[in-house]
Amino acid sequence: MELQRRSEKAPVLTNHGDHLALYPADVWEQKEQQLLDFSDMQPDVQDFQRYVVADANDAPLDGQGRILVPALLRNEAGLGSKVLLAGVLQKIEIWDPERFEEKKRMTLRRLDEIQKSVDGHRDPRGA
Repeated sequence: MELQRRSEKAPVLTNHGDHLALYPADVWEQKEQQLLDFSDMQPDVQDFQRYVVADANDAPLDGQGRILVPALLRNEAGLGSKVLLAGVLQKIEIWDPERFEEKKRMTLRRLDEIQKSVDGHRDPRGA
């Protein structure tokens, strides 16, 4: 599996509110650095850092490529016996299938608005 080939370190599993995200170790380190770049004197920044980082767990893969998802994270993301995996750029999102479909429907309803917002957040360096 690609996650195992990328690094000797285990991937990192963290909470994203309505789903979980599994990051390769090197990408997670970049995310942590980005979070460090924010001013931690701001209450919203503190809350966000705490939410994303405090419950993050190393998630080593077993011999069959499975990970153990801690109960706290499973409950937070509403995961049951069936999950949906979605590869999104450099991470794998882990969803309850019904939540995923609902999120897609909500996104589709707002797609024009979202597209304009995303266009306004382009990196000015073109990266």
